[in-house]
Amino acid sequence: MSLLEVEDLEAGYGPVTVLRGISFEVDEGKIVTVLGPNGAGKTTTLRAISGMVRRSGTIRFDGEDISRHKPERVARHQIAHVPEGRGTFTGLSVEENLRVGAFPRRERAGIKEDIERCFGHFPRLEERRGQLAGGMSGGEQQMLAIARALMLRPRLMLLDEPSLGLAPNLTRELFSILERIARDEGVTLLLVEQNANLVLRFADYGYVLEAGSIVLSGAAEEIRADEGIRRSYLGV
Repeated sequence: MSLLEVEDLEAGYGPVTVLRGISFEVDEGKIVTVLGPNGAGKTTTLRAISGMVRRSGTIRFDGEDISRHKPERVARHQIAHVPEGRGTFTGLSVEENLRVGAFPRRERAGIKEDIERCFGHFPRLEERRGQLAGGMSGGEQQMLAIARALMLRPRLMLLDEPSLGLAPNLTRELFSILERIARDEGVTLLLVEQNANLVLRFADYGYVLEAGSIVLSGAAEEIRADEGIRRSYLGV
C-alpha cells in the first residue's frame, strides 16, 4: 500500500522551477531512495513534501491531501524531515534537542520512554546526554538529528544526505541503524543520498532524478546491478 503518493509535482524557489511535474509513490514500510547528480532536484523533492518551498501538484499521505499544508501541519502527520546539514540546536543539550523533537506531537505521554528508545539506537548519545550539541562531532550531530526526528514517532522519515561529511565506517554504522529502525519499527524511509553504491544495497526501491524529472525507477538491486544505468545516471 502506498503511504505517500506524489502526482505532477512542480516546485522551486521564486521564479525558478526545479521540479517539473514528477510523480512517484512510496509504499508503507519500505526504504526508498532518490538519486541523481547535483542540482537534479533531490533536496527540493523532500522540501516540497514538507511544505518548505513553493509547489503545485498533489501530495497525498495515507490517502489525505497534504499539498497545501505548512511544515508544522505536515509534521503533525508524523512526517519527520532530517535536512542536509543536520540542523541541531547547538546551544541545547542532547536531551533537550530530543525533547524539542517531540514538540509537534499531539499527545505528550511517553516522551521519557522515547528518549530512552533513541538512546538504545544511539548509545553514543546517551553518553553525551547532558552535552551541548555544538560541542559534538559531525557524526554525533547527525545521529542526534535522526534521533530527534524519531521523537516525533514518525511514520515517514525524509532524510537528506545522511552520510554527508561522515567517515566510511561511521556511514556504515549509521545506515545499519537506519535499516534497523525501518525494519524493526516499521518506519518508512525516503532518502536523498549521493553515495549510490551504499544506498542501493540498503534500499528497496529507487528513483533517479535528472534536471527536475524522473528518468528512471526500479528495484534498488536492479539499478545497482545495471552498470550502464550507473554510469549514465549516477556516475559510479
